[in-house]
Amino acid sequence: MNTKEKYELWLNHPNLDPQLKEELLKMDEKQIEDAFYTDVRFETAGMRGLMGAGTNRLNIHTVRKATFGLAMLLNERGQDKVAIAYDNRYNSKEFAYDSARVLASFKIHAYVFDSLRPTPELSFTVRYLNCDAGIMITASHNPKEYNGYKLYDQNGCQLIPPLAAEVIAKIDTIPDILALAPTATLDNEYIHIINKEVDEAYYEKVLGIQLRETKKDFIIAFSPEEGASAIPVTETLKRAGYKVAVVENQFKPDPAFSHTKSPNPEVLAAYEGVLKTAKDNKAELLLVTDPDGDRMGVGVLHNGEYILLNGNQTGAVLMEYIFASLTELNKMPEKATMYNTIVTSDIGEAVAKNYGVTCIKTLTGFKYIGDQAAKNEIDHKHNYVFGYEESYGSLVSPFVRDKDATQACLMLAEACAYYRELGKTLYDVLFDIFKRDGAYADKQLSISLPGADGAVKLKEIMANLRASDVNEISGYKVVRIEDYKLQKAYENDQTFDLLGHDISDVLKYFLEDGSYICVRPSGTEPKCKIYLSTKANTYDEALAKIDELKKFAEERIK
Repeated sequence: MNTKEKYELWLNHPNLDPQLKEELLKMDEKQIEDAFYTDVRFETAGMRGLMGAGTNRLNIHTVRKATFGLAMLLNERGQDKVAIAYDNRYNSKEFAYDSARVLASFKIHAYVFDSLRPTPELSFTVRYLNCDAGIMITASHNPKEYNGYKLYDQNGCQLIPPLAAEVIAKIDTIPDILALAPTATLDNEYIHIINKEVDEAYYEKVLGIQLRETKKDFIIAFSPEEGASAIPVTETLKRAGYKVAVVENQFKPDPAFSHTKSPNPEVLAAYEGVLKTAKDNKAELLLVTDPDGDRMGVGVLHNGEYILLNGNQTGAVLMEYIFASLTELNKMPEKATMYNTIVTSDIGEAVAKNYGVTCIKTLTGFKYIGDQAAKNEIDHKHNYVFGYEESYGSLVSPFVRDKDATQACLMLAEACAYYRELGKTLYDVLFDIFKRDGAYADKQLSISLPGADGAVKLKEIMANLRASDVNEISGYKVVRIEDYKLQKAYENDQTFDLLGHDISDVLKYFLEDGSYICVRPSGTEPKCKIYLSTKANTYDEALAKIDELKKFAEERIK
């Protein structure tokens, strides 16, 4: 069925949502093509896309299709409990409660929150209530036009590809998604509304990650970016004794992000409000979280100036504090292991090595780290002490199995308080790491490739790179290439199997000086992402190398 036929099928279907029909009637040919050329599918972070009419959009029908697929699989397995949460985005509550009705129609108990909650609390809830699965309605840090649907397994971990494939297989058996409709009403006996009982259990676990008693006579400026972390982060910080100044016009949830230029902590515009609040209150630490509360951005007052740390730097500082504290307090476990991803800076390994902590790299997507944490409880081969990604997300304690900004905010506040007593800022700590382990710099480039044409172009970019001999980059010899799609590594004119990872469309080039370039299609947006990472004797030298790699990327890839 071509895009025009799909469009006509939707337009004339008696079950189509009336609002979506109005949208279809206003579409031009290009918009029709983009809305129907493919189906929105599970990727790095579940199912995510622009909201609107069409098979390639997030709407009540495509979300319902996913929940029907999940329900069929759970029925087949004899499982009957699912936790559901949602963030501040348009349609999030509607999608969440419709999912509850679908599950109830299959006689599956749905435990749905009465109001918005952050993603990590949903992960916690799955395990706390002994559920068989979890649904989180969110588009994380994407712009306001997006929404998404994350699925979690019984361990509170996002579905890794083999499990996601089982749900997709069920979804693909549905011939007419517009014919799907839940039969249960919201007052059904299978729908259970949950609230503060789970909150309190979650707060207790978060507060339990603290390592030291510290003086807390400084102010933290905080913004939830009009999302779901407003109450969890401020509540746990205040219960721990910290003074918090919130960005008032970014504290109340708002799907339009009316007072937030960007809800993404990776973007400088996300800090505009919190920087003003920090200056007005003479705060020494500033924190922001993305709308679903799994990512954290950080700023530090250093020599009278606010300096923002990126995700790799924040991860390194957190590790330095946690590992040093565990060692000093004689609490570092045997087989201590830190987890990060193949696109994360090597500064993490350097810090871990200094404390005798093993580092295990996974593919991009925190579901792989969460899955490792779950396996540790079964095989006891490793003891989890930290996990993080370069994309501003980390997990201190694995009672949650996803990135947890609430934990990260509390632990970073403790680190700030501890080093403050030693006369240091967190920026000082970062440069102490550079002096000891080498200076690292990193940068991410993105090429936006929307629509059907963009999808074709993205495939061409990756195919062209694979067909090219890249032996030298910016004057540095390429000493190793890893291709996670072909699952091969190339080094010293030899080819090796790249074992231990699922297939993923990623290319990584290692240079002789310890730098690397990694290229991959985004799993959450229509973009090609390019990761640059360098190592040098000084930070300025590392930054200069980044500029060199950026030139290569722009000339060769763009």
